[in-house]
Amino acid sequence: MAMAALPLALLVAASGLARVRAQGEIRWAGDLQGGEPYVFRDPRDPSKLVGFEVELVRALASKLGLGERFVQNDWSNLVPSLERGDFDLIVNGLEDTQALRGRILLSRPYFNFAEQLVVRRGSTLRSLDAQRGHRVGTLASSLAHQILRGRPGIEIVLYGGQEEPYRDLELHRTDAVLLDSIIATRYGLSKPDLELADADVARGSYVIGLRKGDDDLRDAVDSALAALDAQGELHRIYARWHLPELPAPAPRADEPPPATFDLQQVALFVKGAGVTLAISLLAMTLAVPLGLSLALGRVYGSAPVRICAHGYIELFRGTPVLLQLYILYYGIAPLVHLPALAAAILGLGMNYGAYEAEVQRAALQAIPAAQSEAAAALGLSRGQALRLVLLPQALRTALPAMTNDLIALLKDSSLVSVITVVELTKQMTITAVDVRSWALPGALCAAMYFAMSYPLARLAARLEARLEAAGEEPVVAPAT
Repeated sequence: MAMAALPLALLVAASGLARVRAQGEIRWAGDLQGGEPYVFRDPRDPSKLVGFEVELVRALASKLGLGERFVQNDWSNLVPSLERGDFDLIVNGLEDTQALRGRILLSRPYFNFAEQLVVRRGSTLRSLDAQRGHRVGTLASSLAHQILRGRPGIEIVLYGGQEEPYRDLELHRTDAVLLDSIIATRYGLSKPDLELADADVARGSYVIGLRKGDDDLRDAVDSALAALDAQGELHRIYARWHLPELPAPAPRADEPPPATFDLQQVALFVKGAGVTLAISLLAMTLAVPLGLSLALGRVYGSAPVRICAHGYIELFRGTPVLLQLYILYYGIAPLVHLPALAAAILGLGMNYGAYEAEVQRAALQAIPAAQSEAAAALGLSRGQALRLVLLPQALRTALPAMTNDLIALLKDSSLVSVITVVELTKQMTITAVDVRSWALPGALCAAMYFAMSYPLARLAARLEARLEAAGEEPVVAPAT
């Protein structure tokens, strides 16, 4: 029976196995950003998905007499999306941890891996203990991230993708990377400047995640996995993808208990809010004079200056700020090694400078021509007229729009997490995954953004009122 033909109430009440049989397929989720060899688009035909987990799910579905359908989902949100009912299974390098077992059901392991420490060739920092006081990259909310947090003194640098940590290691932005052996082999050790320092820091297992209450579906999945293992099909899948099979990991005696949303987490939020506010204010400090320079160039500059200013504005307004951050941090890295914070401030400042240019240009052009004529009649030069007459009036006109831009910049600063900056929103996502809840972390994050933006809006309103009061009389009057 097709899922669309089944009443919604019956779908909700049905057991996990009955539900997928009614659907006629297993909906499984992963993140294509994880890339090869998990699940990724076939380079020969991008309309098809390939990967060892794709083959695994197809073999499982065949054992269960069902079809399968992939659902794209951000890796950090796989668990809450599963709980929402967006899909039936998580199959995407999901690591077996005690904290995760308290949140969802987990299948028997289908692959064992080692956490491997990769360093630059010739480095003397060959162990995690040697990395104290140094920067080590890893994926957020991974088992490797959990291990690193148990090692005080190591500065953890978090990434959302698997290529970026090793690229930053090559560029000397970090001193080591700790990630799963599958990732280390394909993305790290394939680079000639990197080498393996510790091949077995810890062991872990990949498992399939299911919703609480889907015990019968979990049992069916376990039976199918056991059959595939006994028949050698799992071994053949791993051999096709050149994946080394490792012994099962021993239980970790030092595994931390599940995280709770406590004052320590709140302190991390406060730190993240400080980073957000600092980036936003510094970026706006760059954007305002840059925008003013561009506006003056467009209004009063020569033809070449006007063309260059117009080109800059349209380029930065016409491309995503996320892309601009990637280019600044990763794209030009072979030429210019910008620290993450510097790239964040520069990227946001350059982007918002284009918007400020249009705000300032409109404000300048809104000033009556009589003001310029009066300034000229008083013998003021062009520079003096701009500084003493036109710019003060333009500032008063532009201030409301500039205030809105500052508040927008405060929120857009969340994008800098893609270049390893842990600001407020990134801290919220990390905490939400740690504590397995999005409600309280999300509410606190929203409250902190409001607490930062509302005073800025009120301060700007008061300043605007004072400027309006001071500008009730004309700045210059026509000569009599």
